[in-house]
Parts: sequence; C-alpha cells; structure tokens
Amino acid sequence: MATEVKRLIRVRVEKGASFKRDGYGKKRQLSDSWRKPRGQHNKQREQKKAKGAHPKPGFGSPVAVRGMHPSGFFEVLVSSAKELEGLDPKTQAVRIAATVGDRKRVALQDAALAAGLKVLNARTVKAKTKKAPAKKEEAKDEGKQKKEVKKPAKSKAAAPAKKEAKKEKPAPKAEEKKAPAKKAAAKPKAEKKAPSKSAAAKPKAEKTAEAKPAAKKTTKSGVKKNE
Repeated sequence: MATEVKRLIRVRVEKGASFKRDGYGKKRQLSDSWRKPRGQHNKQREQKKAKGAHPKPGFGSPVAVRGMHPSGFFEVLVSSAKELEGLDPKTQAVRIAATVGDRKRVALQDAALAAGLKVLNARTVKAKTKKAPAKKEEAKDEGKQKKEVKKPAKSKAAAPAKKEAKKEKPAPKAEEKKAPAKKAAAKPKAEKKAPSKSAAAKPKAEKTAEAKPAAKKTTKSGVKKNE
C-alpha cells in the first residue's frame, strides 16, 4: 500500500463523524442509524447546539479512499469460483459470502489464494472425521459391560438380604412358644378363683333358705305375729 493511500486513510479516520438520529437514547425501539429530522419543532433540524450534527459537505472522506477497506484494498463479495475471474490482486481483495458452505468454502478460498488475491474473512475449516460411529459402538460395548458387571452385584446383594430375612423369621416362633407358657400360668389362677366363687355362692343359698321359714310364720288368720 502506497504511503499516500495510508495518509488518506488516516485522514478519513480522524475526520469521520458518527451521525445519530434524534431521540435514539430516549426510546428503546429507536436505533442509532441516521434519519433526517423532519419535525416542525425538532431541535436537531433547527441545528441547536448539542443536539447532533447533520451530514453535510466537509464530513466526507477523500475520494481516493472512499469505500476502501482499512487494509488498502477494495473488497469484492464472492460466492463462486467464476466471480474470481478478472479481479486485480493489487487493488482488490475477496470476501467470501456467508451463504457458502464449508465444503465449497475450502475450494473457493484455495482458488483465491492461488490467484494471489487476499481473503478478508479467511477461515480454517476443520476436516470432519468418521470416528463418531466407532465411539458410539465403544460406548455401547462399555454400557453392556457395565450392565453385566452390575447384574452379579445385585444377586450378591440379594443373597445376604435373604439370609438376614431367614434369620429374622425364627424370632416370631420363639414369641409364639412363650405365649402358651403365659396362658398355662394363667389357667391355674382361673381354677383358684372358681372355688372361691362357688364357696361364696353357697352361703348366699343358705341365707335364703333360712329367710324363707321366717317369712312363713303366720297365724291362721293370716296376720303375722308380733315378735
């Protein structure tokens, strides 16, 4: 890049101004892209101080570098190998379109570099490997091995649990054996109580027998004797 072009690009950078539409900072839906103010009472249209400058002669970049990339080349958008024909590598640079896929991008990028053109958005594309299926198969094999390893572990864990359950079962039997012993001890108590009840009942019967003759002591006229 010539020294004169470098100087003009530097001038363009120093001279550049950013023109923003009025009210872009007040409302969220407004962007900072330039729109000419047309309001009757708009302060920016009236060129009030601190309301923002208007695009007008004097803000433009030098004609020699107008539209030039900062690298010093005029960029050309390319999407196929045919568009590379007739381009000057000294003054023009290539920008590959975003719609181009990785497979065609590699071929187009190589063709541009072979022609001596600079690629502004050069990219290194990684070659796709076909090792993914092998990994899946390995993962499946590992999964099967883990399942096989887990199965015997479950059976071992279940065996002690069953043994413990068997050991716990005899405990209720011992309790059942103890229960009849309590019942046998309770029976003699009931037998002892039975004679006491019968003995208590007999005196009551004797009292009633003795009371009856006393009630029958009456005179022939049916009047009880005064004792």
